[in-house]
Amino acid sequence: MSNNDSENRIVVDNEQDGKKIASNTSSENDEGLASIKNDIKALMEMFYIKDVPSYGNNFFFTIGVYILELLVILVLSGITMALFGPYWWDVTAAGVFVRSIHLWAAEAFVTLILIHLFVNLSTSAYRHKRLVWMIGSVMLLVALLEFAFGIGMGNNFVGQWNSLSGADLWNGLGLGYWVNPLNGGAIYGWHIAIVPIVLVALIAVHFLTVRRRGISKPYRKDIPFKMVKTDHKKMYRRMAYVLIVVLLFAVFFRAPYTAPVTIQNIAQSQPQALAITFLNEFNHNSSTATYLDSIDPYTFNTRLVYVIEPYEEYARSVGLSGSTITFLNETPAMQDQYIAGAYAYFDGNGSIAKAVNSTNPLIAVVGELVMLSDGGMYQQILQGEANSGIDQTYTLRLLSDTGVMDATATQEGLQVNQWGIIKVAPNGGWQYLEYFMAPYNVLEILEPSWTDLQDGTVAMIAFLLLFLLPFIPYLRDIPDKLKLYKIFWNRFTVPEIQLERAKKLKHKNDK
Repeated sequence: MSNNDSENRIVVDNEQDGKKIASNTSSENDEGLASIKNDIKALMEMFYIKDVPSYGNNFFFTIGVYILELLVILVLSGITMALFGPYWWDVTAAGVFVRSIHLWAAEAFVTLILIHLFVNLSTSAYRHKRLVWMIGSVMLLVALLEFAFGIGMGNNFVGQWNSLSGADLWNGLGLGYWVNPLNGGAIYGWHIAIVPIVLVALIAVHFLTVRRRGISKPYRKDIPFKMVKTDHKKMYRRMAYVLIVVLLFAVFFRAPYTAPVTIQNIAQSQPQALAITFLNEFNHNSSTATYLDSIDPYTFNTRLVYVIEPYEEYARSVGLSGSTITFLNETPAMQDQYIAGAYAYFDGNGSIAKAVNSTNPLIAVVGELVMLSDGGMYQQILQGEANSGIDQTYTLRLLSDTGVMDATATQEGLQVNQWGIIKVAPNGGWQYLEYFMAPYNVLEILEPSWTDLQDGTVAMIAFLLLFLLPFIPYLRDIPDKLKLYKIFWNRFTVPEIQLERAKKLKHKNDK
């Protein structure tokens, strides 16, 4: 054999070996991918409910799966928003799209929980699964809290309004010291950490309990059924439909955005109103200074927070002195004269520009603060007084005291009499669909004289009745007496009922 033939033989052998190696590597890769897929499938099957009553593959009895799916969507979109921050999710196209996904996933999440609750209420599932029912009731309450905190985090007017309304509710319930929706930093923690952890834990316990005991079987003897295999492929298709619906809503109904109200806006459009508000804060007769619910969480001195400290901070920066010191050094009688004179001046539409040169030290101070607000510096100084740069308590309370927040809410259709925030706003936009707040709104409409404590007490009693429903005689029998079970147990959902109906019709026709 020549050297060339030998070399060619070696090359051919090497090529064949290379192909074998490549083939073996490809085979190993395929086996590796198959192994990973099998592991994932086995992991998922650990959580499968494999046998269900014959109606168990119906959409209404598989809602829990889609709730879990939406929870994953909320977590992923929420993490994305947290990574990029408020400017990104409010202004950029990608951010608004992700925020819209988050919004509609939240809307669907709450909606499906309510439907899930109604299905179990109608079929009296709580008769044999009391713990599951109680956990589900708490889960609904926690989900509503999470939704409310999420809206309050919005860097827009709806977020501001929701925070103020929420603060009144928490204060009315006597919990305002611990839960302050005006503190953006605290609400951020509640929304992305504390409440989600509680919610995930509740969902996990709820799901595992259902998995262990299976879907509730009919408690009525006249509802025929048999056990069948769970159709997981059908559930996966529905999960795809749920995702598609959320994405379509995010595309065609973007999350609304209404610019927030600022102190600078008010100084430029209604300077006299802001001046009067500063006087009210100074004189301790503003809404914040006289706030009274079941508790008074706003224990700070409005004179110091809104007038003296901001003015002195500004005065130090520009080398001014004397105005607040002059006022405070006067006798009480003279101070009263200065206050009365200041009210008369600004109520009479006195010039803000000329106010800074007034011999009345209070007029001069308020004039400076309004001009400071007009330039956008006052709100920065006020924020600097807070313990956190994102604690909006001082700012939102001052905005509320001006009356501008209420007027803007009326303009945007966010008043209580909307029966939940469903209204399309006059500016052509729409607001968040808090339709599930309608019962609470109706309560406020029917009894407008009631305080937040009274309204909140009624709401908590209603929740406790729902929570303890399995243990309350007569009340727990109402769904059955109303025959609500027929909504979900009928010939369209239970094959055996359809079969019995067909037999009866056949028997009738044979006669």
